[in-house]
Amino acid sequence: MTAKQESEKLMNAILSLAQNLLRDYGEFYPYGGYMKPDGEIVHIGVKDEETDHPKSNDLLHLLRDSFSAMAKAGECKVTAIVFDVRVNLPDTDKKGDAIQICLDHVDGYSVEVFFPYEIIESGRVIYGAIFANKGKSEIFGNS
Repeated sequence: MTAKQESEKLMNAILSLAQNLLRDYGEFYPYGGYMKPDGEIVHIGVKDEETDHPKSNDLLHLLRDSFSAMAKAGECKVTAIVFDVRVNLPDTDKKGDAIQICLDHVDGYSVEVFFPYEIIESGRVIYGAIFANKGKSEIFGNS
């Protein structure tokens, strides 16, 4: 598989948790997943031991630091960090909610994928058109 295909496989494996949490609770804390060198996919969550209501930015830093350490140790080949954001929606002048997934691959492939959504009155989640941007290569870029 190519770096893009491996990244998409990981993304598809971990996206459903965010979708289920949005449907059930209307929100979620950042979480992640990674692909081991042998192709096994592992889901991970992070917890701030100091509070029951951590800041999302603190959890994002914990995830990035953990994945960077794993990358340096050769323990993963693709990482994904999943979180809830407000973004400028393409082809509009509007901001909207989206699930953002930052994917980084050991071979240099890096992309940020956005799944815009809206929670309607019934509590149902409606998804808009998916879009992506070039990633920042934060995990493997320094290894």
